[in-house]
Amino acid sequence: MYTVKEIAALAGLSEHTVRYYTDRGLIPCVKRDKNNNRSFDEEALNWFTGVKCLKACGMPIDSIKEYVDLCLEGDATIERRQKIILEQKAAAEIQLREAEQRLRYLEKKAEHYAAVASRSIPDDTNPGKWAKKTRKAC
Repeated sequence: MYTVKEIAALAGLSEHTVRYYTDRGLIPCVKRDKNNNRSFDEEALNWFTGVKCLKACGMPIDSIKEYVDLCLEGDATIERRQKIILEQKAAAEIQLREAEQRLRYLEKKAEHYAAVASRSIPDDTNPGKWAKKTRKAC
């Protein structure tokens, strides 16, 4: 059995997050010791791993809770669970495309700065050095 501190280290979470997830009912197999402290087994560690992954994918806590509850209901909920995962997959694909766009922007900026640093082009990235033009008040 693992303590909150141990499960936090094993799952790569903060102790606060471990308590929060258990309080929100995201970890269904929480046990309590004789002093009413939370204790966790390997099954709980599996749940923490799954919840952490879903959270990292951008899934909201309420949706994770719905998913966990459906898992606990059993095989009759497989199609609904699949739908939740597919919806999150679609959202993750959008996030991936947006991240790829940001990466391309940063790659171009880095190339531009490399050219400025090598003195191939003048430093046009510093607004203080831009040519003075007629500026309108905001």
